[in-house]
Amino acid sequence: MMRKLFCIVLWLPLVVAAQDEMRLQQAENYIFEGNEAFDALDGVEAEKNYRRAAAIGTKTDVARFNMGATLQQDNYVDEALRAYAEVTKTTKERPNKHRTFHNIGNALMQIKDYKGAVEAYKNALRNNPNDDETRYNYALAKKLLEEENQDQDQKDNQDNQDNQDNQDNQDQQKDKNQDQEGDKDKEQEGEDQQDKKDESGDEGENEKDEKESDKNDEQDQQGDNEKEQQSPQASPAQLSPQQVQNLLEAMNNEEKKVQDKVNAKKAKAVGTKSKKDW
Repeated sequence: MMRKLFCIVLWLPLVVAAQDEMRLQQAENYIFEGNEAFDALDGVEAEKNYRRAAAIGTKTDVARFNMGATLQQDNYVDEALRAYAEVTKTTKERPNKHRTFHNIGNALMQIKDYKGAVEAYKNALRNNPNDDETRYNYALAKKLLEEENQDQDQKDNQDNQDNQDNQDNQDQQKDKNQDQEGDKDKEQEGEDQQDKKDESGDEGENEKDEKESDKNDEQDQQGDNEKEQQSPQASPAQLSPQQVQNLLEAMNNEEKKVQDKVNAKKAKAVGTKSKKDW
């Protein structure tokens, strides 16, 4: 009984080892087929085989790295970066880390993320400082980042200048409007003052005319008084007794004529009967 159990225990590692070998071989086959498709620029077939290899659970880092390279070659940069990120979490070997960060830098350069590319190349050089291609790409990414920052600074300065110019134009327009309003107010005030002046002038003219008229009236009145005072009074003429007698007779005759006319009218009025209206 013990010998039988001992034999079973001996056989189990062999079975597990055989299964692992089969899985490893299968993963390598998928990777090989993926590489063939990658070289033939058949991205769809290459990605399919790399995913099959990664799903087996062995050679995972290699399968994901190659899948990231395939996606990157087909310009699926975001998906490629996710595949590379998984590799950086699991791989332990420095050469693998170097290649992965190098490819991450290249992918970020494709989308013009120069700041991220600089950091990726730094990580690649930490794992392999002697790689000339990584150093060149790192220097290029730094240069492009500096130019981008300069362009951004110039753009910011230009935007600030444009904003300042717009603000200045608005202030100038505001001042101009205020000046125009001030001119209008002054013009209106001048018109009001002129109207008041004209009204005052008219009142003054009227008052002046009235004063002059009163003055003329006073002067005329005074002139008339002076004329009356200055004109000589007629002295009664000296009549003779005969002239006085003749004058009295003439007056009596005239008075008699008037009396005769009055008596004649009275006599005529008595003989006429008045008619009464009903």
